[in-house]
Amino acid sequence: MPAPPTRNPGPNGPFRHTPPLVVGLVGGIAAGKSQVAGLFSARGFLHVDADFHAKAVAEDPQTLSEVATQLGEQFVRDGQLDRAALADHVFRTPEAKAQLEAIMHPRVRQRITSALKSAMDRGDSALLDVPLLFEAGLSEICDTIIFVEASDEIRAERARGRGWADDELMRREQNQLPLSEKRARSQHVIDNNGDLSATEKSVGELLLLLAPTS
Repeated sequence: MPAPPTRNPGPNGPFRHTPPLVVGLVGGIAAGKSQVAGLFSARGFLHVDADFHAKAVAEDPQTLSEVATQLGEQFVRDGQLDRAALADHVFRTPEAKAQLEAIMHPRVRQRITSALKSAMDRGDSALLDVPLLFEAGLSEICDTIIFVEASDEIRAERARGRGWADDELMRREQNQLPLSEKRARSQHVIDNNGDLSATEKSVGELLLLLAPTS
């Protein structure tokens, strides 16, 4: 029988749970997942950010060599991936997308699982922030999954703030599971349509639910 959860020190204290939890984080592009992840980090979670690990993998010389060989030397310039050109190519070419994923995903997954193991060994809970959490099968290692919700209008406004064209958000989401399916497969929803204080309150309430005080 697993040990009972430890006492939560309060709505603003560090989150502790025995055994440590792995919490998955999903949501639409530009829904504010990074903002939510920051709130979890402030409460003691290790933020396992797939984008961070993907960037590290993309800088590895072996990765660069395989991309140049399999997808084309034009996508590696001055010892770095030409990320814009490569992204444009793979979003438009399913075969190239599959090739890139075969190069990147195993390496990223290895880094993620290593980071999770280190957190668990320390007794720290972890927030698994992976855009393709369900598609990559990483949802299976999560104790619970949170969907970050924001309206299409707000997400579009945030995307424009990144300098994206109006159709870029939709084009990128076509390569992911529908938001309705992500939401249905999640156990909790955090509404991120409001201001930071409202989101912070929602995160605090959820952590109280995950680690009961009695």
